[in-house]
Amino acid sequence: MLVSWAANAVVLGITAWLLNGVNVNGSASTLIWAALVFGILNTILKPLLKLLTLPFAVLTLGLAWFFVSMLMLWLTDMIVGAFNISGFWNYVWATIIVWAVNLVVDVVFRDRTRGVTAPAST
Repeated sequence: MLVSWAANAVVLGITAWLLNGVNVNGSASTLIWAALVFGILNTILKPLLKLLTLPFAVLTLGLAWFFVSMLMLWLTDMIVGAFNISGFWNYVWATIIVWAVNLVVDVVFRDRTRGVTAPAST
């Protein structure tokens, strides 16, 4: 759980650094609280919403789940007052960045837990 919390803090920090419309007000504590809320939402609410939207996700080839992920960011924005995302397109880009960084983190940690090192580039 602690690793997930730290990973969420890194992901949200990178997102805030890359996008002008994502703001943590320069506060590490805001970033930590936003990461905690985001992690809880993704652990508890997101699986339920994915199950509820499964038929729609099948019809849209998974696009519905992109909006579920956007909803998790919006709820984090609503719950953590100092964490702000302004504008629809910032939500879209933030969702894409969160997905991409989480993908990289998952691959790195998956390889480390299996004892596999990344192949050396030639």
